[in-house]
Amino acid sequence: MNELMKSTELEKLEEKLGLSFNDSSILRTAVTHKSFPNENRRLKLKDNERLEFLGDSVLSLSISTYLFKNFRDAPEGRLAKMRAILVSSDTLARKARELKLSEHLLLGRGEEITGGRKRDSILADALEAVIGAIYLDHGFQTSDNFIVDFFQTDIEKVQNGDYNRDYKTLLQEVIQQDGDYRPEYEVLSETGPDHNKSFAIQVKLGDEVIGKGEGSSKKDAEQLAARKALENMGEI
Repeated sequence: MNELMKSTELEKLEEKLGLSFNDSSILRTAVTHKSFPNENRRLKLKDNERLEFLGDSVLSLSISTYLFKNFRDAPEGRLAKMRAILVSSDTLARKARELKLSEHLLLGRGEEITGGRKRDSILADALEAVIGAIYLDHGFQTSDNFIVDFFQTDIEKVQNGDYNRDYKTLLQEVIQQDGDYRPEYEVLSETGPDHNKSFAIQVKLGDEVIGKGEGSSKKDAEQLAARKALENMGEI
């Protein structure tokens, strides 16, 4: 048990966060993926899913409040899009990597073997759980200060429109505002020699084709298809 707890290096994580926890067990729970208690039932540890639920709300409130106060001329739609990008799973996973949060996760053996420590969804959820832990241990003001400082560079990028270049992420977040839906990308054609290929891709929402794009790589074609979908939806 002691070795398992040592592996999370909670004190180092506190240093990264710039905070000292009054109750370190809350932070330990925040970095405990559900796979670990499932494989170690005798330890009777809690997983981080409840803290993730709480942290999601704290993050959304903090970001929403900041945007509302600092972008006074922005309409509701613009604020919603900015918030959606900032609290997206892609952004959260990247911010978790900035913290090197993966070094502190408690994962089950099966999840470890299959690359869970690098998985975006696990990293994003863990960061939300950590935010929830900060809120529980220190209160909203401290968690708000942490969030605003931690996301400041990202807020500036959103303000400058830099994030809009990632049309796939933007499309995902716009769609999820109306529910838990995911766009699906399909390759329509792949033509040309290996050194000069061209890909045609369509993006669908359910059975409906919402955009098409062509590019010299699948990634480029997907971005162009997402951009066309956003244009068709009147989002850009």
